[in-house]
Amino acid sequence: MCHPTNMEQPKTLLEQAYQQSAHALRCGALQSIATDYKFVEQGGVRFLVRILTNLVRKEQANLQQKAKGKDFNPFLPYEDDLFVANLSSTHLCLLNKFNVVDHHLLIVTREFEHQENWLNYNDFAALWTGLKEIDGLAFFNGGKTAGASQTHKHLQLIPMPLAPEGEAIPIEAILPYTAPDRPEHLAQLPFANGFMVLDLSPMMSPDEAATLLWKSYCSLLKLLAISMNTEDTRASHPYNLLVTRRWMLLVPRKQEHTHSISINSLGFAGS
Repeated sequence: MCHPTNMEQPKTLLEQAYQQSAHALRCGALQSIATDYKFVEQGGVRFLVRILTNLVRKEQANLQQKAKGKDFNPFLPYEDDLFVANLSSTHLCLLNKFNVVDHHLLIVTREFEHQENWLNYNDFAALWTGLKEIDGLAFFNGGKTAGASQTHKHLQLIPMPLAPEGEAIPIEAILPYTAPDRPEHLAQLPFANGFMVLDLSPMMSPDEAATLLWKSYCSLLKLLAISMNTEDTRASHPYNLLVTRRWMLLVPRKQEHTHSISINSLGFAGS
């Protein structure tokens, strides 16, 4: 572990992310992957396409992962230099070691839970702790088929905007803002989906917000006929979940790749 220089105690989660990112970069613990980007317009969405500008760094990241073996768990124990904050008694917040987007945060269970497990109230309570302070895009890759690269359960949070220009989240250009708390299929999206406008407020208590998120998640699973068997902790179907303060989108998955490219939740955000 690198020893941080004298730093003032940050007040917010985003300030903590900024501070820890600077520290982790100095130490070499944070190994950012440089990209350029361009926009591709289709179906009313201006898709943000990122292009690697440093293939060597990406290859090094892949080699590091392979060298540690398929059973290596980067979250248990986690690298101290990547630690951002304690979120709850069940979850903590880390920096994404191989980040493409600045201040890409991971919301990780303290004890091992499988990435294919159903999300639960505690997951959404920790998620809301992050979203309440950071107006961003939270997402969950529910299983390898949904693009998950680690088996230890973790959600992710990226501050908005996702790019310096254009929509804060590209897919928002075609999302409706109808009555809240009403699950629906969006016909304008060319894939199976469940969508709901959320009636969240930073003034809500943590319990109120976590309960609303949990119930919304369950409603979308039901809409998509994804059966949640409470006697089985593993999800019955892979899926991607995207959440902001304003909406929730759930996409069931059949395959991980399209044209040899692995697609995770960010692909359904238009990024």
